[in-house]
Amino acid sequence: MGLVYALVALGLTIIFGVMDLVNFAHGEFLMLSMYCSFWFYSLLGIDPMLTVPVTAVFGGLLGVATYYLLIKHVLHGPLLAQLFSTFGLLLFLQNLALFLWGPDFRLVNRGWLVDRVWQLAGLRIDAALLGAGVTSLLGFGLTYLLINHTRVGTALLATSIDAEGARYMGIDTDRMNALAWAIGGACVGIAGALLANFFYITPTTGLVFVMLAFTTVALGGFGSVAGALWAGVIIGVIQTLGGLYIGSQFKFPLVYSLYFIIMLVRPRGLFGWR
Repeated sequence: MGLVYALVALGLTIIFGVMDLVNFAHGEFLMLSMYCSFWFYSLLGIDPMLTVPVTAVFGGLLGVATYYLLIKHVLHGPLLAQLFSTFGLLLFLQNLALFLWGPDFRLVNRGWLVDRVWQLAGLRIDAALLGAGVTSLLGFGLTYLLINHTRVGTALLATSIDAEGARYMGIDTDRMNALAWAIGGACVGIAGALLANFFYITPTTGLVFVMLAFTTVALGGFGSVAGALWAGVIIGVIQTLGGLYIGSQFKFPLVYSLYFIIMLVRPRGLFGWR
């Protein structure tokens, strides 16, 4: 679960790192990706694991469309306009899903990994959770390689550090902004297909994960890719062990208490820049 949280947070931290903009609708991108995977399964019988490339493309296109149709027009406006634009998008997408599909809970009942449990050295391993963790780590690794070991990634980093200086060097910062939204949407799209294997799907599902994503980003450091990975794992461990040894009702309060403490003691997070 920690690796899934990290993948969701990765998309959020890339957008913030490049544009200094918080996407409050990030959870709704996840929710729509989960519905996308569910309908491919329900209508066409395609296993959710096979829909990962589809939801990645879907999330990427959703991110690009959001940038060009909404964010680009408020980017140079007041900060409040930028914040309220993505918050308004959150409400729009959530209510659109509610209108189209209703408030009913939906689940994927059958699949390659659904409800499969493996026994290994006395441990019960949920195949869906293991598959989600491994695939999340793979997606995280590919994103890390793209950002840190390609020419496009170098341009993206340059835009995040100094957009004006990057423009003087001939970098199309507008295209880099769109790329950041595409990568962010693709990451959350992959996470949506993985979560569809074992998590319920409703129009409000995104709120659960976007709050955890904000906590992950804050703990790791806004704009830090490595920080998102380590923070996601830390939060996954705290949530699971807290729910196991203290009580399931305390697993979220423990995580949010950690978020509050980090904001007070180290506002830039564990790996954030000064």
